[in-house]
Amino acid sequence: MMTFQLFLLICSFSTALLQSDSEDEILSHLKQTESRTEDTGSLSDPQQRLTSFLTEKRVAFSASLMASGSSGYIGPFNTQRTLVFRNVVANIGNAYNPNTGFFIAPVRGAYHFEFYLHGHGHWLYYTAAVLVKNGTPLFSAWEHQNFNSVNPSNGVTLLLEIGDVVLLRLFQNSAVFDNQNRHTTFSGHLLFPM
Repeated sequence: MMTFQLFLLICSFSTALLQSDSEDEILSHLKQTESRTEDTGSLSDPQQRLTSFLTEKRVAFSASLMASGSSGYIGPFNTQRTLVFRNVVANIGNAYNPNTGFFIAPVRGAYHFEFYLHGHGHWLYYTAAVLVKNGTPLFSAWEHQNFNSVNPSNGVTLLLEIGDVVLLRLFQNSAVFDNQNRHTTFSGHLLFPM
């Protein structure tokens, strides 16, 4: 009986896929079909995978520290500080908060993050930040020289659970610089849900 219902679900999904003009119609159709089969007990693995595939979240963000027309240094400070990237150019899925600098994972999955820093050489302080997950420092970018510009960067792929928080923290006694050219940026996106 369960196999027959699964077959009907797949057939009705295939029909909806061919006839529908938008993803919303497909999802609506799938939800209606699921509600008709709810009284049959738990869903089989193929059906769960199909549902997961169709309701997959799209998550991506990219932001710079400074808005157009502004420029300046952030730091140095005597303690670490969360960098808040307020100039958001993309925030698909609204997982990045430009008021706090926090990225909060909306779904369990593999996420990729990249960060690029810019600083002007200085004999006393360096240009450095660390990617932090749930309060734990994971990957850093660091560079120091007495003069000229420095551009440390790093990237990482992480497995995140729903609600995990990822942010970028400026190291103590370091500084970054940004202006209308958007040198200092933070980006991330969901590679695939798990």
